[in-house]
Amino acid sequence: MPKIPGVNHLDAIKALEKAGFRILRQGKHVVMSDGTRILTIPRHNPVNAFTMGGIARDAGLSVEEFKKLL
Repeated sequence: MPKIPGVNHLDAIKALEKAGFRILRQGKHVVMSDGTRILTIPRHNPVNAFTMGGIARDAGLSVEEFKKLL
């Protein structure tokens, strides 16, 4: 699994919004969707590198594409 180290959860949410995802609900985690995919982002800083890599992969983005959105 690819690593994306040291990403603040708010920066990750902004990057995913640029990719077309919208926030559905918030609590201890932020749940986002683009209509077909659903992502869950934990609300702690920084988000674990392996977790962030998995979220980017689940969003259909490569590590390079995700880093460009940050």
